Amino acid sequence: MKAVILAGGLGERLRPLTKIIPKPLLPVGEQSVLEITILSMKNYGITEIYVALNYQSELFRAFLSNGERWGVTIHCSQEQTPLGTAGPLRLFDKQLTEPFIVMNGDILTSLDFQDIMDSHIKSKSSLTVATKELALPLRYGVVQTQEKYINDIQEKPNLYAEVVAGIYVCNPSIISIIPKNSSYSMIDVVKYMLNNNQLIHHYKLRDYWLDIGQMDDYERAQELHAQGAFSEKNIHARKNI
Repeated sequence: MKAVILAGGLGERLRPLTKIIPKPLLPVGEQSVLEITILSMKNYGITEIYVALNYQSELFRAFLSNGERWGVTIHCSQEQTPLGTAGPLRLFDKQLTEPFIVMNGDILTSLDFQDIMDSHIKSKSSLTVATKELALPLRYGVVQTQEKYINDIQEKPNLYAEVVAGIYVCNPSIISIIPKNSSYSMIDVVKYMLNNNQLIHHYKLRDYWLDIGQMDDYERAQELHAQGAFSEKNIHARKNI
């Protein structure tokens, strides 16, 4: 299997940490976010990984090299201008000749990558979008009304929503949707397909998943790592279920 890791973001919400170290290279336990992802991908049969770079690309290249130390092959691309979450796929269009996984570089997950690939192929869709149900706490009390009267009230309830998890499976045909040398997101790809009545497969994550977008998320990642959520032992245990 092949995968693309999107690692070109600026990580502005995690500054000052990311003024020195790009977000995917931040440590979680004794490994970086990116290394945890690479090892997880390898354990599920992904042997060829393409990493899309922009911000502080020289640090990534020095860290990744060719991927040999993890038993995978790594290829890096360099964006001249920010290309969004879909635009970088254009840089690898000659190599991505079979269904491939796309994943944001600031995500930690115990996802079974083989399972999402199998689900994608079985669906016969060109695109699979992984989602995660999250409880989003509201800051205010919420009332229900009937005419001029309140008939119910909840103190800061949770709003449950399926959020885009930043993980996709794409057929090579998806790349033709993406304009060359332009910023284009995976959300743009989804909207294009919906507007053209193309089916998009939905894969609901039931695994550990965390987007390290803000400081409290990064602190939560350290807690989950200490519990073994993203360890190789955990991954092997899931594979044997």
